[in-house]
Amino acid sequence: MTAKVIVSGGTGFIAQHILQELLNHNYRVVTTVRSQAKGDHLLKLFNSPSALSYEVVEDVGKPGAFDQVLQNNQDATVFLHTASPFHFKATDVAKELLEPAVEGTKNALKAIQEYGKSIKNVVITSSFAAVATAAKTTDTKVVFTEKDWNEITWDEAVKNPINGYRASKTFAERAAWDFVKQNDSKFHLSTVNPGFTFGPQLFTSEVKDELNTSSEVINSILKLKPGDSIPPFKGGWVDVRDVAKAHIVAFENPKAQNERLLLIAGGFTEQSIVDLINAKFPQLDLPKGEPGTADDVLKTKLATVDNSKTKEILGFKFIDLGESVIDSVQQILDAKKSKGGSAL
Repeated sequence: MTAKVIVSGGTGFIAQHILQELLNHNYRVVTTVRSQAKGDHLLKLFNSPSALSYEVVEDVGKPGAFDQVLQNNQDATVFLHTASPFHFKATDVAKELLEPAVEGTKNALKAIQEYGKSIKNVVITSSFAAVATAAKTTDTKVVFTEKDWNEITWDEAVKNPINGYRASKTFAERAAWDFVKQNDSKFHLSTVNPGFTFGPQLFTSEVKDELNTSSEVINSILKLKPGDSIPPFKGGWVDVRDVAKAHIVAFENPKAQNERLLLIAGGFTEQSIVDLINAKFPQLDLPKGEPGTADDVLKTKLATVDNSKTKEILGFKFIDLGESVIDSVQQILDAKKSKGGSAL
């Protein structure tokens, strides 16, 4: 019989790709969702009734949130924890971002420790935000590796939602490593730390007018008028399909045990994305900005990321920015068309 994997937060952008990857590898998958309606919708999308099922966890931050899930799935050998709030709209940062992320992670690990007697590997979806201190990301003298940690404090975290998100990933991941150390856990822990995650949604039918935070970076460019200025946004990125593959490697490859996998395929600016879209989809009539200037900005205004250790463990080549952006845009246009709107 094939092995069983539990995935928390199965409706998320990254999580859906992980579910597909697991099903492609013939794993039996149990995922957690916040309601029966969300679970039923997910099963309908995947249409693989025998290999995929769900359990309802209404609030991951509630004590004992995952106890029942682990008790009901004693034969599961892997737990992938992807459930964590990711948005920049919080009005109470501590309550909406920090506490659910930290408590959700602790609750998952407590349930595994107590009831997941067959769980051998735990993988947590963390973030580059847990690696990089914001002020250092624009310092060209800085080199980030898998060993680095965001130095953000609680007081800095509660100042605004962007700080809150970065801190939520940092504090939750730290809590996970601390838990394993303090409890002499029998399972192996790995984390996956992606930058901005681009690429298509798993299902075109799920493309909405406003997408998840990372995907909205590309989607928002498609909403610009020809005379608009291009936002000066920049950072490290990776394709969602590579993030999903990395979660499988994280528990299948023994070299990934007790490691942080730093997933950055390269740097981007909004200009580099605009240049790619204008070259492939000139009919969209987007602003031009300053074509060809993106590389200079990346060289002079972004820290370096050295994730050679991660690449060696993963053993596959990352999708490039062109493919990631074009696949994303094509899907958004296809979704508009299928809903009866103009693809332009």
